[in-house]
Amino acid sequence: MADIRQLRIDRLGAQGDGIADVDTKNIFVPYALPGESIEAEVEGDRGRLLRVIEPSSDRVTPICKHFGACGGCSVQDLAVDAYAAWKRELVIQAFSARGLNPVVEPLQRPQGKRRRAVLTAMRSDAGIAIGFHEAASHALVAINECPVLEPKIVSALPSIGNLIAPLLSKRGEARLTITLTSAGLDVDIEGTGRQLTPDVRIALASAASALGLARVVVGGDIIVETLQPFLRFGPADVVLPPGVFVQAVEAAESEIARRIVASLSKVKKVADLFCGMGAFTFPIAEKARVAAFDGSRTAIAALSDAAKKTSGLKPVLATVRDLFRDPLSPIELNEFDVVVFDPPRAGAEAQSERLARSKVKTAIAVSCNPATLARDARHLVDGGFKIDSVTPIDQFAYSAHVEVVAVFRR
Repeated sequence: MADIRQLRIDRLGAQGDGIADVDTKNIFVPYALPGESIEAEVEGDRGRLLRVIEPSSDRVTPICKHFGACGGCSVQDLAVDAYAAWKRELVIQAFSARGLNPVVEPLQRPQGKRRRAVLTAMRSDAGIAIGFHEAASHALVAINECPVLEPKIVSALPSIGNLIAPLLSKRGEARLTITLTSAGLDVDIEGTGRQLTPDVRIALASAASALGLARVVVGGDIIVETLQPFLRFGPADVVLPPGVFVQAVEAAESEIARRIVASLSKVKKVADLFCGMGAFTFPIAEKARVAAFDGSRTAIAALSDAAKKTSGLKPVLATVRDLFRDPLSPIELNEFDVVVFDPPRAGAEAQSERLARSKVKTAIAVSCNPATLARDARHLVDGGFKIDSVTPIDQFAYSAHVEVVAVFRR
């Protein structure tokens, strides 16, 4: 049963919650900051902030009116310097937990907004609501502003709600992935449960065309494609297949690519593992031959097609390969001067173990999960690599997520 308690917040946790050390346990209170005295409704190890009695000097006014309800951001109320120090510390702690103590650079904050958003659309008595879920809840917060999203996405939400209305049953909901591409908005709709009758298809196609959407996809089926949606990676324009991973913020992606290329020095051949559609493949290929590997056939097909159409590149060979089940062996890796790897959140443990046993001189890791990056880094260090640099990059502003680029050299 919940009770009302006064707490002193000691530190900020890995998910952005304020943590109060009480007797022998921790109490986690979202939206509370270190140094604050607060009143909270506490049940078990969770607290709900009721009021701030003594605010932190680092407390600032959130930049979005939905903050505190919408679960998308956790620390908009934290001052910039304290926020940057907290995110850097997340990386330091992850490496320290693996017995590694590299110099971690200050948090890099590329100026850009998210070009891709995954939202929920739901039918209610008031119409179609589109937004994000509350933290740890299925309740939907309909948004009409979002300072971390590209404005073109936010301004289109009411029209997209009208567009998908025929797909939603009473109290029904759908998952929307909206990407701002160079050709316009790409809208990918999943989970509607409604049958796509000819009349519904015609209505969707007509509405999408009227809105100037580049493409609408429902359940993997392309309903209308006014223009092929594409993204630019280095010198290449790559057509975006439905459902393929895209880095959320273009400016952050460019900063990662810049750091990778700057770390290459004079090399002839580079392996790009977990390459996706080639966000880093193409900038690298301006400087060296690239062998790109990924488990997604559609991503590799898009990369290969773009490579054939882009001039001024060194040779690019793209191969479909599940690097979790079938990582490159040390013998295969030995033909490369540099190996770049950018795995999903689970990391690349099997591949990093083999990389550690190879003769590769330089490895460059990109990760959205400092914990699995540190685990993979431990394998590399134990195999004879030294950590040259570790750079946190703030791709997901005001959230607990932090991107990291780490360079290893023998």
